[in-house]
Amino acid sequence: MRLFPLHILPTIAFSLLLSTLMACSPVEPLAENTDTSDYMTEDPDAALQVSMRHVFAQPDQAMPLLEQLDFAVGRSFFRNAWVQAPATTTARDGLGPLYNANSCGSCHVATGRGLAPLENKPLQHQVVRLSLSLSIGRAVGKAGFIPEPSYGGQLQNQAVPGVRPEGQAFIRYSEVVRTLADGETVKLRKPQLRLLRLGYGEMVSELDTSVRSAAVLTGMGLLEAVPEQLLLQWEDADDADGDGISGRENRVWDIVTQQKKMGRFGWKAEQPSVLQQSAAAFHADMGISSELVTRQNCTLTEVRCQNTENGGTPEIPDKLLERVTLYVANLAVPNSQAVKNDAYIQGEMLFAAAGCQSCHRPVLKTAESHYPWLSNRTIYPYTDLLLHDMGDELADDRPVFSASGREWRTAPLWGIGLAKKVAPQVGFLHDGRARSVLEAILWHGGEAQHSREKVEQMTRNQRHDLLSYIENL
Repeated sequence: MRLFPLHILPTIAFSLLLSTLMACSPVEPLAENTDTSDYMTEDPDAALQVSMRHVFAQPDQAMPLLEQLDFAVGRSFFRNAWVQAPATTTARDGLGPLYNANSCGSCHVATGRGLAPLENKPLQHQVVRLSLSLSIGRAVGKAGFIPEPSYGGQLQNQAVPGVRPEGQAFIRYSEVVRTLADGETVKLRKPQLRLLRLGYGEMVSELDTSVRSAAVLTGMGLLEAVPEQLLLQWEDADDADGDGISGRENRVWDIVTQQKKMGRFGWKAEQPSVLQQSAAAFHADMGISSELVTRQNCTLTEVRCQNTENGGTPEIPDKLLERVTLYVANLAVPNSQAVKNDAYIQGEMLFAAAGCQSCHRPVLKTAESHYPWLSNRTIYPYTDLLLHDMGDELADDRPVFSASGREWRTAPLWGIGLAKKVAPQVGFLHDGRARSVLEAILWHGGEAQHSREKVEQMTRNQRHDLLSYIENL
């Protein structure tokens, strides 16, 4: 029998514990409207999809082994279902009373994007944001918008027993056909939102709505560590240089520091940090309070919601919220598998020639981070984290803080090519309408109109090289 020196026994014990946690961590369940047939076949492509299911859920490669224990704990509380209080599972109780999902992984399929909305089916991987229509100069407070009086800032389509859900949201599509310069036609889907089965009366007539799809979460800690001054050097709100690109920051309320900061996360850059983004999602999506967002998500109209027993104050303790935040902040960006051949080089040149990198900035650098291993690194996210006017066709007409109804944060492109390999039914853009990267490009307008037209003028081979390049970022 081999004996280990006493001084390394703690390391061995920790490694065994970590291995057990990683191995026993349950596989994320597919959402209800996921077609599982793609995962139950001997087809090699389907086998690849199975093996790819955890590609967005890996820890950053530089993360120390000791920190990966907390990463595993955070992953467990991200994936597993929360339950109604009171419950014997006190660490996971406090769901609702009104909510959209019972776990983060319910919407972020395999820790990635949400699936595209199905026509005339209740939304599963998207939420609907609500607010009063704003007039110029109207105070929006620390939330960045004025909630709908009876329903609040987000429509909750589920509720615990004894409480009525707020309603159901459905999408109906109309077809938009784009004919490209070489004669190829692309059929786009224009969504129209319908709110039905409202549980608390009619909503106000002056209402802004916005469908928001679950976004991929990789690399968020790295993006948080990019210094503000680096990003603001690209801000050009009045397009002083005349290039047609006028990116600007969204100045939002930071609950921790109690002051305005640059927004980085969310489709309109409405959250300043990974911590606040996580706390806001727990509250709005699952009805779970924290030290950052302490109140229950019930309006004055929702009396039974107000009188339902909660899971304590707060329902997710600081330590657990910190671990979930650590998990989200340290999700590794998958390494590019691109072969840098002639087609890749051609695609890179076309990306630049179309002006895509004016907003999708290829290279950023991090400064000091709360997580030391994320500090002082060169990263390739293809974003400037700024707001840009994307035109009428993508407008939701719902302002948040200083972001207008036509403005969206530049979405990072790193790892985008793996989205369909992880879950073939994922959608792109803020509402999940686009079924492919090409469809997403063809919806671009406003500041990106010129770039879209450049893509439309390309030959079939050029578009292939461009899309292949983007899908290998």
